[in-house]
Amino acid sequence: MKPITLLGSTGSIGTQTLDIVAQYPDRFRIVGLAAGRNVELLAQQVRQFKPEIVAIQDSSRLGELQAAIADMEQPPEILSGQAGVVEVARYGDSESVVTGIVGCAGLLPTIAAIEAGKDIALANKETLIAGGPVVLPLIEKHNVALLPADSEHSAIFQCLQGVPDKGLNKVILTASGGAFRDLPVEKLPNVTVADALKHPNWSMGKKITIDSATLMNKGLEVIEAHYLFGKDYDDIEIVIHPQSIIHSLIELSDTSVLAQLGWADMRLPLLYALSYPERLPTDWPRLDLVKVASLTFREPDHQKYPCMNLAYAAGRAAGAMPAVLNAANEAVVALFIRADSLY
Repeated sequence: MKPITLLGSTGSIGTQTLDIVAQYPDRFRIVGLAAGRNVELLAQQVRQFKPEIVAIQDSSRLGELQAAIADMEQPPEILSGQAGVVEVARYGDSESVVTGIVGCAGLLPTIAAIEAGKDIALANKETLIAGGPVVLPLIEKHNVALLPADSEHSAIFQCLQGVPDKGLNKVILTASGGAFRDLPVEKLPNVTVADALKHPNWSMGKKITIDSATLMNKGLEVIEAHYLFGKDYDDIEIVIHPQSIIHSLIELSDTSVLAQLGWADMRLPLLYALSYPERLPTDWPRLDLVKVASLTFREPDHQKYPCMNLAYAAGRAAGAMPAVLNAANEAVVALFIRADSLY
């Protein structure tokens, strides 16, 4: 069994990763779990998966977690705060760490895991956006694997298998268009948080769903793709694909284009990141192209989605600018959610 640690266990990435572990109990076991503040769900996960170590980011809820699992015959070591999450990330014999923490809070735990010699299943894009120039040299220094676990970058990674050096010409990231895909641009000043959270294809947390509505998530993914695959920003494109069946594409030097297709299910890229280079059989629904019927594409509207150009500009500026962009975006999204709740 492959020992893994999961950071952000109560979020969307975390719960789907644990679905995979439960489905493949002979292939994976949980060494450590870290979560934000959802004590009830974390306690359930601890009881089910029996990790050796657990951390809760919100230190004020440590006592609740301890009480919730006090009757366990062999309770795990329980830590709290950022230092606790970092300790979980570097702990024990875990071979792979799934980084499902949202935002820059995932950066330091990921670095700790790399320095401890653990492979990274990367679902936290901010790790490379805010820390790419630091993280990539650490990956090389400690000789660990960095495997993308989000759908778009996993799609690119899958398409690249077997492609020779210098064979990649262009990266094409697909975007659903988010909640405002079909909304006229003149109506954007009046949208609410509830409007932004109505994603047409995915069920995700508030922050990333709002980023999807503004297409800032896709701009950030452009920066992440630059670091993951080494392509210049002029060779990374975004295309709106409403059906979210093609998760991304690559164009090769001979003009061939390869795509990875599948239903909108985050478990697939997570499973591939955990099992690579193997392909594990699943009982998940098979893609039925007749049922899909059509695949459509259109150019993104830069007037409606100005965040994309901001991301390209920050990426090209390099240095600290991607980190500044990411921090500004986190602050603005938090302010948008807070301001909306006041009315």
